[in-house]
Amino acid sequence: MVAPLKVGIAGLGTVGAEVVRLIETQARVLTGRSGRGIRVVAVTARSKGKKRSIDLRGVEWAKDPLALATHPEVDCFVELMGGAGDPALSAVEAALAAGKSVVTANKALLAKHGIKLAKAAEKHGGALNFEAAVGAAIPVIKTLREGLAGTGINRVYGILNGTCNYILTRMEQEGLSFAECLKDAQRLGYAEADPSFDVDGHDTAQKLAILASLAFGTKVAQSAVYVEGISSIAPEDLRAAAELGYRVKLLGVAVRTAKGIEQRVHPTMVPKSSSIAQVMGVTNAVTIDGEGIPPITLVGPGAGGAATASAVVADIADVARGIRANPFGRPIAQLRDTAKAPMERHEGGYYIRLLARDFPGTAAAIATRLAEQKISIESIVQRHPNGGAASADGKAVPVPVILITYATHEDAVRRALAAVQKDKVIRGRPQVIRIEKN
Repeated sequence: MVAPLKVGIAGLGTVGAEVVRLIETQARVLTGRSGRGIRVVAVTARSKGKKRSIDLRGVEWAKDPLALATHPEVDCFVELMGGAGDPALSAVEAALAAGKSVVTANKALLAKHGIKLAKAAEKHGGALNFEAAVGAAIPVIKTLREGLAGTGINRVYGILNGTCNYILTRMEQEGLSFAECLKDAQRLGYAEADPSFDVDGHDTAQKLAILASLAFGTKVAQSAVYVEGISSIAPEDLRAAAELGYRVKLLGVAVRTAKGIEQRVHPTMVPKSSSIAQVMGVTNAVTIDGEGIPPITLVGPGAGGAATASAVVADIADVARGIRANPFGRPIAQLRDTAKAPMERHEGGYYIRLLARDFPGTAAAIATRLAEQKISIESIVQRHPNGGAASADGKAVPVPVILITYATHEDAVRRALAAVQKDKVIRGRPQVIRIEKN
């Protein structure tokens, strides 16, 4: 008989407690699939006395994460504490240096230290598994690293943050403002008291940096990702998108271009006919464009205790099987450096919403500035509020003008709109949303 895999778990929050429960309740299934038993032998957490809905009788309580990581009885160290620094970093480093395998759901740790940790795993012979770090129960890590090992990847993009997708879904379906939907998301527990990490796009950027490394053989570098959040999106943008056949999503996009790997996170208009446009609420989705195959879209719960724990346990089962894949799909020596691609070089279609001053020459001035930058317009929508009537004070009401461009460069759009603002023919700042084709 093969000895059981002995597991130590650091962090017993919602995910950690669910991992313990799954290993216990699915013991027979896991043994059958892994070829050996899996047993939790030690744990640690900030509070030993906290009430938890799991049975820890017979499980040793380590004094701290570092002690657990170096425990002689632990074969596989499971890090579920979170955070890019200590104690998670030092504990994972210690476990890998001791030749143990590590399973983690910590995207922040991987986005900042992934290459260093993968190098340690490679040197000392342990596994470094992190399926739960991106998309929770969606098996996108294994799909890129193993399932598509023989396929060249051209683009990977997706909805990687359930909080933002929930907010945009509610805004679209109910015509609510960003602030109203955010407040409701906080009430329901989908958004934190300080939601900036999610709504400003940084959570998505960390996950995208990991996916880009797996897809393109680059070193993980969150600093190489261009980031915009969703707080500027207004209900009128979502209404206009719907009328034009689009839906607005916060996407993380990594794409191979002639100038290198472009990594970006921002609100994006996607065709309603696309698979990614159908994903609503807190659900996540990732689409992979590979050479010689149709796009593959993986959809599922991107967060939550049960979903995240299922991915963690699957990674533990791989360790039990003896699988030792290169963490980022290639030996560390083969991973290339990557630099932040300037968004000015981005090429694609654009949605532009302007509040044009309603007097003669405005339309001509806008058209001239766009033509100067060789920007071609695919469609234009102009709405006269109140049937074109003046406001109560007799002044002309600005006219919303919506433009959809053909493919052009971002720097051209920025120069054209700067000139339009300088001409003083619009009120306020233009709204610009990039368009991502199928």
